[in-house]
Amino acid sequence: MQFCTQLTQLDLSNNKLYSVPAVVNSLPGLRFLDLTFNNIKNISSVDLANLTQLRTLQIYSNEISFIEEFAFKDLKNLTTLMIGSNRLSLNRYFKKDLQKLENLDLANNKLDSVRRGDFDSLNSLKNLSLPDNQISCIEAGSFNRLTNLIFLNLQSNKLSQFSIKASVFSRLPNLKTLLQGHKGMLYLPSNLFKGLWNLEELQAENLNINSLHPDTFTYTPYLWVLDLSRNDFISLTTKIFLPLQVLKTLHLSKVGLQSLDFLINANLSKLHLLHVSKNALSVINETLIRSLPTLIYLDLRGNYLSCDCTNAWFVNWTISCNDTEVESAYELTCNYPDKLKGHKLLDLDIGSCNVDVGFFCFISTATLVSVTLLGSFLFHFLKWQVIYAYYLFLALLHDNKQQRKPNVLQYDAFISYNVHDELWVMRELLPQLEDKQGWKLCLHHRDFEPGKPIMDNIVDGIYSSRKTICVISRHYLESEWCSREIQVASFRLFDEKKDVLILVFLENIPSHQLSPYTATPGGSRVKQFNTIDDKKIQKISQNVKKLNKK
Repeated sequence: MQFCTQLTQLDLSNNKLYSVPAVVNSLPGLRFLDLTFNNIKNISSVDLANLTQLRTLQIYSNEISFIEEFAFKDLKNLTTLMIGSNRLSLNRYFKKDLQKLENLDLANNKLDSVRRGDFDSLNSLKNLSLPDNQISCIEAGSFNRLTNLIFLNLQSNKLSQFSIKASVFSRLPNLKTLLQGHKGMLYLPSNLFKGLWNLEELQAENLNINSLHPDTFTYTPYLWVLDLSRNDFISLTTKIFLPLQVLKTLHLSKVGLQSLDFLINANLSKLHLLHVSKNALSVINETLIRSLPTLIYLDLRGNYLSCDCTNAWFVNWTISCNDTEVESAYELTCNYPDKLKGHKLLDLDIGSCNVDVGFFCFISTATLVSVTLLGSFLFHFLKWQVIYAYYLFLALLHDNKQQRKPNVLQYDAFISYNVHDELWVMRELLPQLEDKQGWKLCLHHRDFEPGKPIMDNIVDGIYSSRKTICVISRHYLESEWCSREIQVASFRLFDEKKDVLILVFLENIPSHQLSPYTATPGGSRVKQFNTIDDKKIQKISQNVKKLNKK
């Protein structure tokens, strides 16, 4: 093939070659050589001896299990070596060779570890791909000499949180893309990414991690793309994302999320793309969307969305917003309630969910003003009537309560008097009624239950007595509590239509000074005594006896 000495590109892919053809060495001008998809089993030191101008060598998808030492020693200008999808189990072929190599692909081999010194001679390396191997250990310092590395792929290996040291990436200041995906990891060490100050893309999907330390991304402030999909997060917190102020793309698909509220205060003001498909999200609220002002793409497919008023705002926003695309919006289906399960979310009738806030405020304010005016009117003009009605109501409740109980009366009479008339009651009335007649009287200072509300004591005392004796004086008429006692007694009189009320006047009081409750009601059963002496007290006793017989 002497006539081909100027050949620069040679494609021998998809043949049945079992070794590198010897004719290749007679083509010193080659810059591109493709030997992919053959059956080559090994590479010897003489196979590529004369290819000093070679820039790209592609030998992936063969059966290479052995590379002779110094096999690449003459490839001084090689920049790209693609040797993936073979059977290599060792990673020690580059110790002194390939000084200009920038791209190395060792994917889908049988490498079980990365040792310190494996890549020390590759000072120019920028892209290193090691996915789909069996790497279970990466020694500290393995990448220390790769100071120009900008892309590193470690996906689909057997690394765990115990086999990958935090210092592994500490000497990669120019690394911009890191791809990880190791099912054996349950968590990421908080300082795993220390030293990656310029990292822009991190793929940490399918790691089986269930939590993230709040400081995980402290060392990666310039991250643009973050993929945490297909993990088993128990929860995510706002603090995790606070360092990522320039993040533009976030993948959180299939991680078991039930809410996105942790993003609300994360200050992701530059986020453009949010992928949260195949989670358990039911509601997307306005607060969340407003917290992502630059969002242009949202993927919600495969979630458990609710078709009720909790999603009314989101439905309206999805239809009307021109700045954000909701992926397959018209295909999103309802999961709740059961009667709408499977229906299209955007078919939700949100008309009944709209509330006119202004009208609601008007009604509330008008109602409040009306109630205030009515209350003021009643208090000013009908104060005592309202108070009377209130206590009548309490008496009615008590009466209904008593009717459900056996009719047991504890006292013969309840004595209603003012404290200014207490001396007369103690000296004159009680000796006659209790000592001589043997009555059992109810007196507030003696028989009221301590700690019980006064009004309850009054009602209980009146309804537990056969009669109520009101000792009327000017002081009595001026007393609020005395007024309440006679009001309750009057209600009992009207309600039971029995002789249960006796009015005893200690002094002559003009009729115009009497309240409606102390004047003698026409036709009502009230016994009234206008002057008091010993004979009158005896008469009171006699009249009460007659009333009791009735």
